[in-house]
Amino acid sequence: MRRPHLPARLPLDPYVLALLGTVGLAALLPARGAAATAAGAASTAAVALLFFLYGARLSTREALDGLRHWRLHLTVLTCTFLLFPVLGLALRALAPGLLPPPLQSGLLFLCLVPSTVQSSIAFTSIARGNVPAAICAGSFSSLAGIVLTPLLAAVLLGGRTGGFSLDSLLKITLQLLLPFLLGQALRRWVGGFLTRHKETLGRVDRGSILLVVYTAFSAGVAAGIWQQVSPLRLGALMLLEAGLLAVMLLVTWYGAARLGFGREDRIAIQFAGSKKSLAAGLPMASVLFGAQAALAVLPLMLFHQMQLMVCAVIARRRAADPRPELPADRVAEVSPTAQQAASQAR
Repeated sequence: MRRPHLPARLPLDPYVLALLGTVGLAALLPARGAAATAAGAASTAAVALLFFLYGARLSTREALDGLRHWRLHLTVLTCTFLLFPVLGLALRALAPGLLPPPLQSGLLFLCLVPSTVQSSIAFTSIARGNVPAAICAGSFSSLAGIVLTPLLAAVLLGGRTGGFSLDSLLKITLQLLLPFLLGQALRRWVGGFLTRHKETLGRVDRGSILLVVYTAFSAGVAAGIWQQVSPLRLGALMLLEAGLLAVMLLVTWYGAARLGFGREDRIAIQFAGSKKSLAAGLPMASVLFGAQAALAVLPLMLFHQMQLMVCAVIARRRAADPRPELPADRVAEVSPTAQQAASQAR
């Protein structure tokens, strides 16, 4: 039996390098005065555009078809929006002597954002898991995160994000929910265009997030954030995040076995239930944290690269395990849209 071709090196995400370069640019040449005002307005528009595109791309039909495997999706959602926040609160209780308040908030915030879609699919595919389930689980998590992440942040972070104030509620509605719902409403007419120009729009996505990061860190530099971050504190943050990732990887793998899931489903649960979305979290943080967003997004950026490197190793090891063929009844459950997406992911 031929083994799938596996990458020889751990993935160093080029986009993370671009994000770090943007942080460096903001540190050296922060936007000030009129430039800061213009960058802030452009960042607000970029966030609205991102969530419009998220809504326009999400296939409602595929999501509804995926409800047949509701136990798996409920497990992933529980890990993402219940277990992760509980662990985040536990870490925050340990963090006061190790991290400044903005990094404490950022550490908890990363536990509230939805799961990834692309990397969950890619690693599930490499590990020969249930790719269609990973597609649907990622879609459900992204959809739920539009509502649950801001609500959880308001409840668990309280005054650090403005709580349930009218101003924060208005920002969430105008910059996140309304563009997303508009994208869903217009999907019938713009879906074909988005599919044909997927590569170009992907660059728009990434460029928009870079703009959000530059604006946030420019404001942070003006407020003197780098005086709050020392190498020792960054090391402490990385140790806490490594522990968080290790716990979630163990819980999703062995917990799924205890719940009676098979190997392919366990792989999908592990990769979808242990990850956090950088693409969704960064723009949300810019809305929820405002001037405090610079340090609040740093834990998420570090966790993103950590999860890629660790999951790459796990996926390669899972791929070497023997696996029975997918049962015919499982294949019949998969929607045509999900089958097509799965073949592209492979």
